[in-house]
Amino acid sequence: MDEEQHNSQIEKIAKQMMEDNLSIDEQDPRKLQKYKDQTISDCGLNDDDALKLTYEALLYLKLKNSDGTDPIQKGDQFGAGFS
Repeated sequence: MDEEQHNSQIEKIAKQMMEDNLSIDEQDPRKLQKYKDQTISDCGLNDDDALKLTYEALLYLKLKNSDGTDPIQKGDQFGAGFS
């Protein structure tokens, strides 16, 4: 899968997640199965790669909906422990 197709699939899955009102912090594999299966169907990826792309879609949504806070300046709020 080239970069353009990869990014397009992330946006497609992220859009579906938003339409389904899925929490951007969702980690339950059962709730993410739908998006993983869709990625497998659309792109022919294996389970691991499809799951990675599903998590990338969640990260994309999280970054898209962020307030612009720099995670390095406020690392302790993100659990990163930066100082």
